[in-house]
Amino acid sequence: MAEQLRLMTVHAHPDDESSKGAATMARYVAEGVDVLVATCTGGERGSVLNPQMDRPEVLADIANIRKREMDEARAILGVRQAWLGFVDSGLPEGDPLPPLPEGCFGLVDPEEGAKPLIKLIREFRPHVMTTYDENGGYPHPDHIMCHNISVVAFDAAGDPTKYPELGDPWQPSKLYYNSGWTRARMLALHEGMLAAGLESPYTEWLQNEERPDRGDKITTRIECGEYFETRDNALRAHATQVDPDGFWFHVPMEMQQKVWPTEDFELARSLVDSPLPESDLFAGIRESVDTH
Repeated sequence: MAEQLRLMTVHAHPDDESSKGAATMARYVAEGVDVLVATCTGGERGSVLNPQMDRPEVLADIANIRKREMDEARAILGVRQAWLGFVDSGLPEGDPLPPLPEGCFGLVDPEEGAKPLIKLIREFRPHVMTTYDENGGYPHPDHIMCHNISVVAFDAAGDPTKYPELGDPWQPSKLYYNSGWTRARMLALHEGMLAAGLESPYTEWLQNEERPDRGDKITTRIECGEYFETRDNALRAHATQVDPDGFWFHVPMEMQQKVWPTEDFELARSLVDSPLPESDLFAGIRESVDTH
């Protein structure tokens, strides 16, 4: 029987799946790939970032609202989605930083925290996984823990001696990190806006950005510009988190598709041969999977 290619993307909160690699997921769904989003937390401690939604009744029901938003985004992207059941840590602010709340995701032991993800991997049997780099893409405790449990799970899921109670072993073939906003991508869009006589939303960010740039680590660029609109619609579904008039939507769609039509990834682990650079997350896998 023909086998369907399967992709699992692991994210910290509802809305992360729509801002990181969403167009790539939509492209693969359109090509017939089975895509599952694993969401670590419910986003219970997330702030309301859209001024239009910043109302007392929203804050009082934020956990349920974010679940409904996730359902809408999932439907837009055409993916499946599963909750791992951890509690949002919130983003600690202040100097010194306050301790994380007891029982939150950011404080779990990664070996324990990986268990529901290992179980999900063994049930879904993905060929490819994506997650965040060791810095979480940015240093949110839930993003860093998402990385930690993803790496543990990738290594353990195929080992029959580890967590035998969590199902039959399954070893994904590749693990990628979402690349996010590299300086090269931001600069290309910034210069495109200026060349068109438009105000760039990236001017201040380019001047003040202090995070280490990982552009030199990109191994894989997925052409998915035709799915950027799907990505943006999924983002807008997370109405508590995304201002429809905000930063994300200031660059005209046609310019995004022309200037930077890819979503980019770092190949972190691979058990198959696939020459770099790549243009397909399933490079080196399609040849061994009978999809016909």
